Amino acid sequence: MYLKSIEVQGFKSFANKIVFEFHNGITGIVGPNGSGKSNVGDAVRWVLGEQSAKQLRGGNMQDVIFSGTETRKPLGFASVAITLDNSDHKLDIEYEEVTVTRRLYRSGESEYLLNGTSCRLKDINELFYDTGIGKEGYSIIGQGQIDKILSGKPEERRELFDEAAGIVKFKRRKATALKKLDEEQQNLVRVTDILSELTRQLGPLERQSETARIYLKKKEELKILDVNMYLAESAHLREQLKETEEKYRISQGELQQTQAQFDQTKAEYERLEKELEELDTKIQEARTQAGENALKKQQLENSVELLKEQIRAAQQNHQHYEERMQAIRQDLERRQQEAQGHEQEQEALKENLGEVAVRKKEAEEKLAILHQSIEETSQIIEDGKSEIIEILNQRASTKGKMQRYDAMLEQIGIRKAALSQRVLKLKSDESQQQEIIQGHQEKYKEISVQMDGIQMEYRKVEREVTSLRSQMEEQNKKLEQGQTAYHREASRLESLRNIAERYEGYGNSIRRVMEQRDRQPGIHGVVADLIKVEKAYEVAVETALGGSIQNIVTDNEQTAKGMIEYLKKNRYGRATFLPLTNMRNSNFQSPAALKEQGVIGLADTLVTAESTYRTLLSQLLGRTLVVDTIDHAIAIARKYRHTLRIVTLEGESLSPGGSMTGGAFRNSSNLLGRRREIEELEGKVGALKEELQKIQKGILDKRERRNALRDELTEMTRQLQQLQIGQNTEKVGITQAEARIREVRTGYGQLKAEGREIANQIAEIKGSSSLIREEMEQSTTREQEQEALVNSHQEILEQLQEKEAAYSQELNQIQLDYASLEQKVSFAGENLSRIHQEEATMREELQQMQEALEAGDREKEEKEQGILTIQQTIQEAERIREEDETQMQNYLAKKEELSSQHKTFFSRRDELSAHISRMDKECFRLNSQKEKLEERQENQINYLWEEYEVTPGQANTYRMEEMPERGEIRQQIAELKDAIRKLGNVNVNAIEEYKEILERHTFLNAQHTDLVEAAETLKGIIAELDEGMRKQFTEKFQEIRQEFDKVFKQLFGGGKGTLELMEDEDVLEAGIKIISQPPGKKLQNMMQLSGGEKALTAIALLFAIQNLKPSPFCLLDEIEAALDDSNVTRFAQYLHKLTKNTQFIVITHRRGTMNAADRLYGITMQEKGVSTLVSVNLIENQLDE
Repeated sequence: MYLKSIEVQGFKSFANKIVFEFHNGITGIVGPNGSGKSNVGDAVRWVLGEQSAKQLRGGNMQDVIFSGTETRKPLGFASVAITLDNSDHKLDIEYEEVTVTRRLYRSGESEYLLNGTSCRLKDINELFYDTGIGKEGYSIIGQGQIDKILSGKPEERRELFDEAAGIVKFKRRKATALKKLDEEQQNLVRVTDILSELTRQLGPLERQSETARIYLKKKEELKILDVNMYLAESAHLREQLKETEEKYRISQGELQQTQAQFDQTKAEYERLEKELEELDTKIQEARTQAGENALKKQQLENSVELLKEQIRAAQQNHQHYEERMQAIRQDLERRQQEAQGHEQEQEALKENLGEVAVRKKEAEEKLAILHQSIEETSQIIEDGKSEIIEILNQRASTKGKMQRYDAMLEQIGIRKAALSQRVLKLKSDESQQQEIIQGHQEKYKEISVQMDGIQMEYRKVEREVTSLRSQMEEQNKKLEQGQTAYHREASRLESLRNIAERYEGYGNSIRRVMEQRDRQPGIHGVVADLIKVEKAYEVAVETALGGSIQNIVTDNEQTAKGMIEYLKKNRYGRATFLPLTNMRNSNFQSPAALKEQGVIGLADTLVTAESTYRTLLSQLLGRTLVVDTIDHAIAIARKYRHTLRIVTLEGESLSPGGSMTGGAFRNSSNLLGRRREIEELEGKVGALKEELQKIQKGILDKRERRNALRDELTEMTRQLQQLQIGQNTEKVGITQAEARIREVRTGYGQLKAEGREIANQIAEIKGSSSLIREEMEQSTTREQEQEALVNSHQEILEQLQEKEAAYSQELNQIQLDYASLEQKVSFAGENLSRIHQEEATMREELQQMQEALEAGDREKEEKEQGILTIQQTIQEAERIREEDETQMQNYLAKKEELSSQHKTFFSRRDELSAHISRMDKECFRLNSQKEKLEERQENQINYLWEEYEVTPGQANTYRMEEMPERGEIRQQIAELKDAIRKLGNVNVNAIEEYKEILERHTFLNAQHTDLVEAAETLKGIIAELDEGMRKQFTEKFQEIRQEFDKVFKQLFGGGKGTLELMEDEDVLEAGIKIISQPPGKKLQNMMQLSGGEKALTAIALLFAIQNLKPSPFCLLDEIEAALDDSNVTRFAQYLHKLTKNTQFIVITHRRGTMNAADRLYGITMQEKGVSTLVSVNLIENQLDE
């Protein structure tokens, strides 16, 4: 078995997919520092199950995913796969080739695959048990692990020796057994507790079970007696019902005959009533008209008096306006005189302001000249100080220049020597590199053509994948939105269904009755559930129904009566029932009202329901008019003298008699709209579900297409990577060769140029030495002169600043005087403006008063004419009143005549009404008697059903062969009930509970025995494992110690190496000491060795383990870095000996190790942050120097 390949994609710096292929022998992986060589070792450790990000040189596990560069985006996942040849079946699996894959996604998800099939990390660990392969084995030795083996505590070396001794799998089995033992002991404690509790319960339950059996036996005897009592009572009730029905039929016939006579008399009576009503209406209209005429006359007389009063008021206003106009004219004269005074004052102030402005300007000019002198003096002082600073800077610069020249001479000498060595070396390579370039260029062109074709196809497929991804993202957003809407509406639908099923919003009594609907088929439902209304009319119809909306519809009175008894019996409250047999069609008495403005129709025409309920709807809604607004409702109610019941679309109600109801509803409960909302939501939820299914199917189709395209991209990427590796190899070769040639050709010119430059610089430095000294002396003289100049001008500046303070004080006083005069001029101007504005206001008011006087005169003439017109109207109204009075007397005479005829019908109607009342009471008495008998019968049926769930038809199956008398049956029933009562509270379920607990007790008792045996078995297994591990570890440890000493002597060329177990500790847990004695030194502890000696000792230990128990492959990451060249050679030679049984992959910088490798892989970073692969097949035992 050996490692065939490693496939890396998106892992750390390996952004692209790269495949390392390996053969038996030694494979070297080389490259500059930071190129990503050690990431190969991390990849193998990671794929074998490493869970610590610290061991992989990261902060967290997400750090292993390629994080992007300046030109590349971060990748979304990391994937590593290793393939092993298993033709010798060292791994316990049937495949000839085993591929282990691990993937980690940036979302946090991860997976392990074994030959493409998903598996657990545990499966991979078990597969590599006892092979040395694994994150804790000795097949992967990374940077720093050599030092950890030597410098760590003795206890920390156990893992390496346990793996080498082959006891790791036994330790893990022991840990599993210990875990199982702990679980078994915990289960044993739980089972023991449960058994104790069950034992405590068994005694009482056995007693309860026996009592329950006696109770059930007596209950069955009681059932037979109750059923036979029902059969006896039922026969007796049927006889009584037959007799009562016959009496009821006779009384009902007589009642109908008397009712017919009463109806005839009533029709004649209603005719006279109608004539009287019409006559009363005309009399009332006449009286109303007379009252209106009298009121109108009074109003007209009041209007005449009002107009006269208005004329008197207008005359008073005219006099007031005359007086006000005279006062305004006098005010205007005063304002004009005031304005002239203010104008003279303003002229005087302006003259004074001019004189002060001249003084202010002169003072400002003097101060400006002084400021200019101060600024010039200050500038001279600042220039002098700047000159001094510049002189000091030049002096420091000159000193620094001399120091730089010395440093430059030293550097140029070093560069000249280095260039000479490079020219000598590169000259011999020039001809050889020309031939290499030609070969690389031809191969590079061939690979480029192949890559162009694949890249073109890759971009095409990538564009399609991008398009699919965008479409999927859009559809996923729609799916999320759709799912949110679906769940929201489905939740709302479920909530509404629950509300409807629980009859929320109805009274408690309604809910209780509806719970009995399944048991009482005669219950049709509440009114709100039986009708459908358009949304626009829901409020109006619900208002029209009022409390009737919660009434319960039944098939007949008997059902309603039974449910009323049910409510009374259980004290559930009251409810109203509507038996369909009692419903009658209702005729609307004012059909003309249906044509009025704003009328929508009768309420029963706006409702749909089954034909069975049309009569019910007619009775409830057939006399209620629905209109659009309350204004139309009020108008119609007035027109029909408040005889109609009217509702509006917003819920206002107008009742016969004139009462009005309206306002805001206390809650938004809409019983009528509940079913409509449920149906609407069902449709909406169904549509949303169908839309979601379409979107999900679209996403699935696109995902399949995207995955197929990704597979194509992966294959093209693999091809491109193979070509890119070849191209990079050729490109690197060309670049290196061209660089060598350029170095050779430019070396001589650079050397000559730098030589000339050095000579010129030396001459310049020597020539500049005398000049630098002269500059130093001149700068000192200039510095002294500038300091004297600055001091003299500083004194002048102080004198000028004193003058500036005096001038500033004088200017401030002048500015104050100027500002005061300006304010006075401004005040004078404001006074003038105010006076002119007041004059304009007064003239405008004068004009308005003149217009008001003229308008008052015209209005007075109009009102005098109006008085004459009203007086003529009053005379005409008096004439009409006299005519109406005559007509009223005629109506009253006719009413007296009809009233005398009307009284003769009273006596006949009273006689018939009394007889109907007597017969009706008799019918009611008989019907009540019949209902009581039926109720008794129904109660007996209900009792049978509720107590025993026996129907009348099934009752005959319980009939006794010799049925006793009813009194005897009652006595037997009473005795049985008394016996049952004496049993007290009986737990009927105790029989089943006792049976179940007994079975459970028996089962758990057996479980307890099994658990005790299992615990003893596990303890025996653990003891056997401990004994076997101690024996095997002791034997293997002795072999490793002997082999370590042997390898140590070969690598060190002598000396002694030994291993020791820590004393007084268990062999399976004891720490291990490593003691080394290099040639010519005393036996000493590892901490006293040099770095190279430590490394070589650790390598000797690893090689000793490989000799005794070779792992299929071994990956070494720069473990020989601390060795000198001679020890590297020994390391490489011994490595070759081990290749008979082990395949080695070595990450190295050392030339000796490279020489020993059969094949080299080069890792480079041509693109910053991205590792690429260059492969080189080597001629055996040769390496280009």
